[in-house]
Parts: sequence; structure tokens; C-alpha cells
Amino acid sequence: MAFVSAFVISMVFSELVFVCQSNPVCQPIYPKYEIPVYKEDRDNVHFAQNLEFLEAEYFLWASKGHGIDVMAPYLTKGGPPPIGAQKANLDSLTYRIIEEFAYQEIGHLRAIDKTVGGIPRPLMDLSRENFAKLFDEAIGYELEPPFDPYRDSLSYMLSCYVIPYVGMNGYVGMNPQLKGYAAKHLVAGLLGVEAGQDAVIRMYLYERADEVVWPYEYTVAYFTDRISNLRNRLGMCGIKDEGIYVPLELGAENRTESNVLSADYYSLSYPRTPQEILRIVHSTGSEHMPGGFYPHGANGRIARELLQDP
Repeated sequence: MAFVSAFVISMVFSELVFVCQSNPVCQPIYPKYEIPVYKEDRDNVHFAQNLEFLEAEYFLWASKGHGIDVMAPYLTKGGPPPIGAQKANLDSLTYRIIEEFAYQEIGHLRAIDKTVGGIPRPLMDLSRENFAKLFDEAIGYELEPPFDPYRDSLSYMLSCYVIPYVGMNGYVGMNPQLKGYAAKHLVAGLLGVEAGQDAVIRMYLYERADEVVWPYEYTVAYFTDRISNLRNRLGMCGIKDEGIYVPLELGAENRTESNVLSADYYSLSYPRTPQEILRIVHSTGSEHMPGGFYPHGANGRIARELLQDP
């Protein structure tokens, strides 16, 4: 009898376990009466969408030879195509990386459009001339020949060092400002992939740190250091950007000069405000003066209001 009872109990228990495991909870449980997206959340994400447009177009054109107008035209909301974008001369490894990044950025734009609605694509300057000016400013004089991001794989990946990291800084800075659970969920997902893209770019360059960048006399590490210094200078808020080699006092726990990931004293990602980001991507050092990647300024309430401020 005891054996039968034990057998029955074990059978009932196994059935309960099966029922529980056949209906697992996989979706996050959000607060019942909370608001998914606040107005301020929408404004913050729209600001970040300007950077997502920039990355999507740059990666798509370099890898595929076309942009969002071919891949997902509805996402542009009638905004103009970028200036000067073109297919890059990429080797097979770099092509696969950038192609994947391009598709990821389309996914980001779709997620933003679905969650908070999208803004029109801003006019963006992705011409070799614009990148040449930026690299001249970073180095301190006019490079000869002018820097061309589309020349080869290494040049292109060096130019990519300029872009995703700033978007990642923006998401880190935005995070504590968000209120709605859907907005938080969206930004957490965007931040994770942006940080991953930046890590891949930095590791690609770190593996080639001491390689001289043809046709110049400077190494990859030197270029990253100068670009980071330029962004710190334009951002005007101290060190929030570091090259792939740093002095010990800036390394993790002050114990290494290796700097595969740029991070602060506690090895946390640096945050940046919309004002800092606009100073950098405008290449003017002013959130009120458009230029650089955004000749007419970025879109969305935050960016447009900052442009109008004296």
C-alpha cells in the first residue's frame, strides 16, 4: 500500500511539473497600471533616432551600395537621402561585419517606429570630404592625401570608430531620464547592441593597433587617440572618450594600458547629454550651430529646440 501511495504521489507530482514546464513564463511582467511611454521618453528616443539613421545609412551604403530608401523606405518618413554615401572597398571579413551592423540598424529603426513612432530622416553628410575634415581636425593639420573612409577596410573601420560610440554614450545618459516601461525596455535593447557594435569595432582596431595606416605615417592606435581627444574637446565635458591605448591612470583599476573598452573609473560606460552629442556630431562644438554629419541639424523636438536657442 505504501508503495502504491508513493507511486501515485510521484505520478501526480510529475504531472504538475509537466504542466508548469509546458506553460513557462517568458515575457516580462509589466506593472498593470503604469504608462508604457511618456512624452519625455518619446522626445529622448527621437533624439537618439538621429544617430540610428546615421549608422543605418553609413553601414548600408558601405556594404550594400544603397541605403534605407531601398531597404525600408517607409522608415525615412520623407526625409532626404544622405550626401556622398557610397560603397566601400571592404574585404570579406569587414563586409560581413558591416552588413550585419546595417541590418541591425534597420531593426533598431523599426523598433523605435513601433514603440514611440518615428521622426523624418535628417539630412546627413557621409561624404569622404566630411570625414576628411573630421580627421584633419583630429590630427591637427590637413592630411595628404585627404582621408577617405571608403578607400579600404582599415580606413572604413577607423571611420566607424567615430560613430556608434557616441550613440552608446547617449543611451547611457538617457537611461535614468526614462519613465515608461516600454521606453526602458526599448532603450535597454538598443544600448546592448550599440555597445556590442562599438566593442567589435574597437577590438578590430585593437588587433591592428600598431599597424601604420596607409598612406600616412600614423598607427591605428594614434588615430583612435586623436579622434577620442577631438570628441572630448568638442563635447566640452571632460574625458568621456578614450583610445585603444591609455595611460595607466585611465586603465581599468589603474592596472593596464590596454583599453579595448572605453570606460570610467569604475569601468562603467560614459554618459553624454544631447547637448554634448550635438556639439560632437555637428563638428562645431556648439549644439546651436549645425554642421558635420548634420548640415541642417538633427530632427525631433530636443534637437530642433537646441538649434533655436541663442
